[in-house]
Amino acid sequence: MATQYHVPGGIENPYTVLVPSEITGKWGEVKQLVPKRDQTLQSELMRQQRNEGLRRKFAEKANGVGPWIERNIDQVAAIGMGMQGTLEDQLAKLRQYEEAVSLYKVHMDELEKVHQEVQENMIFENRYTQYTMETLRVGWEQLLTSIQRNINEVENQILTRDSKGITQEQLNEFRASFNHFDKGRTGRLNPDEYKSCLVSLGYNIRNDRQGDNDFRRIMTLVDPNGTGYVAFDAFLDFMTRESTDTDTAEQIIDSFRILANDKPYITAEELRKELPPDQAEYCIGRMAPFKGPGAIPGALDYYSFSTALYGESDL
Repeated sequence: MATQYHVPGGIENPYTVLVPSEITGKWGEVKQLVPKRDQTLQSELMRQQRNEGLRRKFAEKANGVGPWIERNIDQVAAIGMGMQGTLEDQLAKLRQYEEAVSLYKVHMDELEKVHQEVQENMIFENRYTQYTMETLRVGWEQLLTSIQRNINEVENQILTRDSKGITQEQLNEFRASFNHFDKGRTGRLNPDEYKSCLVSLGYNIRNDRQGDNDFRRIMTLVDPNGTGYVAFDAFLDFMTRESTDTDTAEQIIDSFRILANDKPYITAEELRKELPPDQAEYCIGRMAPFKGPGAIPGALDYYSFSTALYGESDL
């Protein structure tokens, strides 16, 4: 044709570099690739359908396990607040939860297996549930820890109650006051909350430097490790000791009276004579001057010292 129409260059078609054989070859390739692409798309569709099934399977189980864990955490915490019957009742309920959690573990195991399949299939999102395996594991451990911690605390409270001889009514009063100031329901009080709790129970803490010193002394007893918080067990131990130490304070006063030969005051010399050096100096450094009738220079007030030591004095 190029020769017929005198086209320069002697090529078949100056407007394209393609020749019929190339087009035929490309068309043949397309016809081969289409079935392969169809097969690839079909495999991907099956993979996505399988993944979707795994998502639904995980979500169905997770949406049952998650709320169960949350519900039981709340119920165990409510028992831990100590306002549901006697300590024995609380311990029995906690034991029931301990057994229920042990029986429920099969659901967590099943969920772990599904999660393993999800991981193996590289599935990283699931629109059918708000729960992930990580959050469920954390919740599960939190539930186990909460049950065991509360069991230990209730057992300790029973031992404290029985050994100190306090009544269930006293225990309920202590718990109610503690719970009132535990606004965040954390099971512990910061120093300000603890101070308010003590005052609400009639404990006298003066609003001056001496009161600050007394409160620091109390904090060293209930928070010996300096965490900045007071747990209920430490609070209960302190309050039961305070509730049962009135006779002890009186005994201390009687002991000082004997050392003072029935005088209403005592001297540093008498203390150093009758007490070990460290105890004598401790008392001398903290006893206020005696200002009552018959006072002599250097007389010390052992009565106010003894009562203040046990939190019973307004001085």
